[in-house]
Amino acid sequence: MTAVPRTLDLAGWSVHVPGLSAADLPGSPGSPACPPEDAKEVLGRKGLLGKEPATRLALCAVHRALGLPPGPLPAPLPYAPGTAVVVASNLGNVETVCSVLTDVRGRGGSVVSPLDAPNASSNVIASTLAIRYGFTGPNLAVCSGATAGLDALSLARRLILAGRAPRAVVVGVEPADPVAGRLAALREEGPAPLAAGAGCLLLGEPGAWPGGTGVRLGAVRRTTGPQAPPGPEPGDFYGAAGVIRAAVAAARGEACTIGCGDAEDGWAAVDLTVADEATEVPA
Repeated sequence: MTAVPRTLDLAGWSVHVPGLSAADLPGSPGSPACPPEDAKEVLGRKGLLGKEPATRLALCAVHRALGLPPGPLPAPLPYAPGTAVVVASNLGNVETVCSVLTDVRGRGGSVVSPLDAPNASSNVIASTLAIRYGFTGPNLAVCSGATAGLDALSLARRLILAGRAPRAVVVGVEPADPVAGRLAALREEGPAPLAAGAGCLLLGEPGAWPGGTGVRLGAVRRTTGPQAPPGPEPGDFYGAAGVIRAAVAAARGEACTIGCGDAEDGWAAVDLTVADEATEVPA
């Protein structure tokens, strides 16, 4: 007898694609989402100096998924201790990496700004989220190509089921700066120009997060072909696609299969289910 993969609760979600509102893409804010340079509208002014566009977009998505009011964190989050952070982003800090390398090669290491140096780390987005919100669990960055979003979800699921963390914040984010756009265009399969955007999922065992939504996610699996996204998209979210699509599907409240990937990196999918009074989802 084949065991049914355990589902985990999806306690919250958000989508933050600059210029798009919930009317355009479910899970987005009621008003058009702000661009990264205006992230202070969501996060307040403090702590944003030197933060890259992808980091700012990720912060906005997490802030909204947690249901926090605009502005700085008013008090420590009671559920932050032990919470894991898993971020999917292939191109999040590539502009800074290229800029730092150009400066070092041309003028030496002394010209690198102290504000830019931390952004050269591939884990800068995940670590920034952990520091800002006090998440003390495992902290991971996934840069695995077009399946990165669902790869991050799979890693978060493994952390929870292995007892490494009671809950996880899963984020997918990509920028659309000129450097990232040129690199994305080199892919064998770029369905559309790279789009800036972020998505956030709050994953955990039942009761791990405050409240409940009835939305659950199963195990991520590899597939032999693409799955249609749950709605129109403004462009190619690349490594963030899996997380953003899951957040959009959760906001729509309909059971479906979410997929991401391409012919070069392979394909991945996950099933989203919605519990109601007439349907009991296997735990």
